[in-house]
Amino acid sequence: MAAARKQAGRSEADGAWNRVHARLAGRGRGATGFVSQPEPRSFGSVARGRQLVAGNFLFSGFLIEAPGTPLWDLPIPAPRFEQELHGFLWLDDLAALGTAEARAKAQDWLQGWIARYGTGRGPGWTPDLTGRRLIRWINHALFLLHARDRAASDAYFAALGRQAAYLARRWRAASPGLPRFEALCGLVYAGLSLTGLETRLEPALAALDTQCDREIDAAGGIASRNPEQLMEVFTLLSWVAEALHGLGRGGRPPLTAALERMAPTLRALRHVDGGLARFHGGGRGAEGRLDQALAAAGIRGGARREGLAMGFARLAAARTSVIVDAAVPPGGAASRNAHASTLAFELTSGRRPVIVNCGSGAIFGETWRRAGRATASHSTLAIDGTSSSRLALSALNRGRGTGEVEVLEEIPRDVRAQVTRNARGQHLMVGHDGYVPTHGMTHVRKLSLSRDGRVLTGEDTLGALTERDRAAFDDEMTRSRMQGVPYSIRFHLHPDVDAEEDMGGGAVSLVLRSGETWVFRHDGSAEMRLEPSVYLEAGRLRPRGTEQIVLSGHVTEGARQIGWTLAKAEDTPRVTRDFALAEVEDEAG
Repeated sequence: MAAARKQAGRSEADGAWNRVHARLAGRGRGATGFVSQPEPRSFGSVARGRQLVAGNFLFSGFLIEAPGTPLWDLPIPAPRFEQELHGFLWLDDLAALGTAEARAKAQDWLQGWIARYGTGRGPGWTPDLTGRRLIRWINHALFLLHARDRAASDAYFAALGRQAAYLARRWRAASPGLPRFEALCGLVYAGLSLTGLETRLEPALAALDTQCDREIDAAGGIASRNPEQLMEVFTLLSWVAEALHGLGRGGRPPLTAALERMAPTLRALRHVDGGLARFHGGGRGAEGRLDQALAAAGIRGGARREGLAMGFARLAAARTSVIVDAAVPPGGAASRNAHASTLAFELTSGRRPVIVNCGSGAIFGETWRRAGRATASHSTLAIDGTSSSRLALSALNRGRGTGEVEVLEEIPRDVRAQVTRNARGQHLMVGHDGYVPTHGMTHVRKLSLSRDGRVLTGEDTLGALTERDRAAFDDEMTRSRMQGVPYSIRFHLHPDVDAEEDMGGGAVSLVLRSGETWVFRHDGSAEMRLEPSVYLEAGRLRPRGTEQIVLSGHVTEGARQIGWTLAKAEDTPRVTRDFALAEVEDEAG
């Protein structure tokens, strides 16, 4: 309890220091203009821009319909909703729309923020939000300043100067990883773009160099093992590198080296449809965002082929990709958004996700957030009622009173993976000991993807491997009155997949919108059924209903092996014409 009270006090102190430094930041020298005409690098959604102009505000899973209401007068349903407002990512969407009405909204809401919060007040004065906001203000400067008078322009530059001064004081207070990169990249942007702030540039670049060496590991990964966060960090660093080259400053070795390490890892974490694998709180990423960042960075080459990519194994052939969580989960502070997903996989065929994980439920509230982190929300084997990693309040964080402080504890300590390739295809053998402490059981998964990408063969084994494990299993048998250890192997389906039991319940046919048909079969050693599932996706008001294939049974003799296959139907053509990009859905649906 003493540690909890100490950390709670530290959190309150951080907020107080943020407010103090935000007020003090106005005493320094401000910006007076641009060194050079800024070029927009971030991009948004035209559809979301139209929603904003119409007065439909969809942030963090909450929709507020308030036509004619100024942004800063909206009711605040949750802190994360307010944080999205102050981060100004919505400015990308209005700029993407680009109409006169969109510009008027952007200019009005910008001036509203400056009037209310520009002197250091309000919840938006945290290092990561300030960096995120400052980058958007600079990216869209021409859009924001078009036809504005001198007073509005002066207020804009004064607010930019204050935010840069604040970041120079407080970037170290940002959490390691993406938040700190956002803070530092915002400060670098200010130093590169604004007259009067040139002296802030070199210290910021030096700090960014240090973070590149410290936070991006030798294999191009980050501690959270969140693919979408890795993409966001890569995007920020690629923008900085592009801006440096644009001003004739050349590259900085630590920054360039970090980008070169990250690029092949990101390519390995990208499915064949261009979306990222959804693991450890990350989503698929905005369409085209990763391709744009990779192109801007100018780093050529394919996906990482040898070993794992940030702990993920990739099997890919033709137009099929399989990505598997094949390493120890993140631990400590890096696991605040991590999932118990060890050995889970996703499969995509062409432009169509087929097997998925449920995803992060954070935008739908704490109950969905916790549910999304459980092993049962992933396409892997779970012992019923138990996750391969358990959630707990960390001693370092207990006492803040929010779900954000829950971390993974009792995680698998021994996760081994081996990828091999031969004339028949690509093969993965991977196992973890996450259920040894609770049931004496080790989970081993074998996956093989054929050379033509049409057949994925799987085998899941749950067994007690040592005498000590066997004793723990015997104890579990006694507790269960000899009923055995119950398990379920789940294959969560994307909502666009139509599933139907076939062959008298011995198979499941999966029909994709591309016209492809995949057939799931198993070896008969488990009971198979179709059950409801959910797909948790950012940008929607509620979870999307979908289905899952479940193989279930009991381990009663110390080990159980379950075989299964997922294969394209024989009459499915080798090449299909799929016009997925022409389909437009309501993002709020």
